[in-house]
Formats: sequence, C-alpha cells, structure tokens
Amino acid sequence: MVTAQDICRYIEEQIPCTFVEVRGEDGQHFEAVIVSELFKDLPMVAQHQAVYRALGERMRAEIHALSMQTYTPESWSERQKIN
Repeated sequence: MVTAQDICRYIEEQIPCTFVEVRGEDGQHFEAVIVSELFKDLPMVAQHQAVYRALGERMRAEIHALSMQTYTPESWSERQKIN
C-alpha cells in the first residue's frame, strides 16, 4: 500500500520543490500541497498535469485519488502572510 511519504518522495524525485506535504490516512485518497518554481507562468491545470506526469502510472495503479494545491514560491509566500 502506498503511503503519503511515498507520494511525497515520488513528487520530489521528479519536480524540484521548495515544499511538499502529502496527507492521507486510508492508503488511497490523498491531499497534497506542492510548491515549486516549475509552476511559474503555468496555469493551474498545467501545474496539476506536471504533478500527474511526475506520478506516472502510480496514479492508475496505486493512488486512487489525489487532491492538490500547487503554488509557486512567491504565491506560497503570499498565502503564508494571509494565514
């Protein structure tokens, strides 16, 4: 069974990230926050597609559902100031 830590590692192996947090208790449904410079100038759909590409076949075989929030380092910093 895949764990949140596994998914975090899979993402970090393929995408240069400044922050990644993945949560999920049941081994199939996960939530992720991913911060990467790679997302700069990409619309949200393209950012999410980059994460799906990083996870590859695991999205079909191991991970049933992944909800994600993607940020550039700048947008993440702004979000942190608000919270």
